[in-house]
Amino acid sequence: MVRLFGTDGVRGVANRDLTAELALDLAVAAAHVLGDVGAFEGHRPAAVVGRDPRASGEFLECAVVAGLASAGVDVRRVGILPTPAIAHLTEAMAADLGVMLSASHNPMPDNGIKFFARGGHKLPDAVEDAIERRMREKWERPIGSAVGRIRDDVGAEERYVDHLLASLPHRLDGLRVVVDCAHGAAYRVAPAALERAGADVIAVGAEPDGRNINEGCGSTYVERL
Repeated sequence: MVRLFGTDGVRGVANRDLTAELALDLAVAAAHVLGDVGAFEGHRPAAVVGRDPRASGEFLECAVVAGLASAGVDVRRVGILPTPAIAHLTEAMAADLGVMLSASHNPMPDNGIKFFARGGHKLPDAVEDAIERRMREKWERPIGSAVGRIRDDVGAEERYVDHLLASLPHRLDGLRVVVDCAHGAAYRVAPAALERAGADVIAVGAEPDGRNINEGCGSTYVERL
């Protein structure tokens, strides 16, 4: 059997390689494996879920959230945020698991699922392998109050921008900065953080519509800058 996990999570063409069913199964298996290794011991498990603006991220997010909640994990949806934000928020919110739906600079039809362990760390290869094995096993479903609850965390974006600003060694007053957001996950936080740091910001590629991510912009079109 071909390994699902690559160097940066599970990726493929959304709705062909990476289906809603696969996303749900991965989420359930991840919850069980992390529970088995003691990540949830002594408390109710919680997860942070974010995504980039790809249209497919909408249904994949629903599948991941459903899988986690059905496995007894409380879910905090933080919306469209870049991958480092999910790693940070997983740690800052003391969550047991973080999930990012993104395919980075890949074309729009692609998408991916990346898991973070407690503390915002990438899952070890051994844990990823265990998740793949668990997907083929039956599991006992929680019922009643044991099922996970879902809520939207509307303040997550601002908290992440605050974190970025706190990491700056000095302000950016007097600088004019052009930032290419690639119609991607940082289209709000990147300009906002730079502006709050004092820079005069010119943002391009900051109008995602679910279909135009990385289209003629981003890391493979640096000449645009």
